[in-house]
Amino acid sequence: MYKLVRNEVIKAVYKKRLYLIFGILLILVILFAYGQHFAIDKNKEQLAKRIGISQEFDWKKLTEQQIINQKHRLDSAFVSENEKAAINVRIAQLQYSIDHNINPIDSNAAKFASNFMEQAIFMFIPLLMIMLAADMVSGEASSGTIKLLLTRAVPRWKILLSKLIALVMLEFVVMAFALLSSIIVSGLFFGYSGWMEPVTVGFKVLGGKLDSSSVINLPQWQNILLVYSLSFYVALVIGSISFMVSVLVKSTSASIGIMMSTLVGGTFLSFFLSDWDIVRYFFMVNLRLTEYLSGNVQPIAGVNMTFSVLVLAGWAIASLIVSFVRFTKQDILV
Repeated sequence: MYKLVRNEVIKAVYKKRLYLIFGILLILVILFAYGQHFAIDKNKEQLAKRIGISQEFDWKKLTEQQIINQKHRLDSAFVSENEKAAINVRIAQLQYSIDHNINPIDSNAAKFASNFMEQAIFMFIPLLMIMLAADMVSGEASSGTIKLLLTRAVPRWKILLSKLIALVMLEFVVMAFALLSSIIVSGLFFGYSGWMEPVTVGFKVLGGKLDSSSVINLPQWQNILLVYSLSFYVALVIGSISFMVSVLVKSTSASIGIMMSTLVGGTFLSFFLSDWDIVRYFFMVNLRLTEYLSGNVQPIAGVNMTFSVLVLAGWAIASLIVSFVRFTKQDILV
């Protein structure tokens, strides 16, 4: 098994696709860091002009102005109860920052690493995992090299398992690269501090009301581990589903197209068919696991962290079962 896995990893390393993923990640991190740096400076300038203070260091007054702005939003007749609960979460977080002398205006490497993955978990990371997994089997099927593998005296399930293990290893490498690149790049813009800053997590919105009974404070480094662990879980699920499609479809481009259209289409479903109960069981609408930590309102009512984790696990397990059954029984040699 070790030789089979090593062979799959070596083949992936020699492909351009892995380095393309690294390049896309690095470019996005740089753009995201620059954009956030520009947005923070612009936000400081606008708030400072509004309240007539120096924008350089008086972050407490800037934060107080943000709280006032959020409270004004609560008075709007066009804001739903769920949105009001989410605004109350934001107000509570800002007030906590003032009370505990934590600057929420400026960023740092630790805060950026967490924020970047929170934004990337539901669309960008899944797209990268699709690129990574879509040709694990279909690529060799289209080129014909899969036939050479099957002529060896190795059970089919072992061959497929070696590909799956290699895929998991590559997914871990991509996630580790995302973490390291976000820390290194953002540190050049914001500095490498903030690892011990407390982060408030556990806010919930239940029935349009703010529930803070489960709120706890974590140091930023623990929050980063939690965020990236959830993101890696999402990567495993998307990788498993893409792996199944790669087994079922012999064309890499078709495999990528199917997964991307499913991912994007499912995102639209969550907005236009949010009242349809079956939508809750689509894997695409359960990818925002990190939003349960911050208390953001979910687009689908009646879901929580446990529900989403179980739904994603069900999709991953079902996909792997289909993959192994199909691969061991189909006539590939013809």
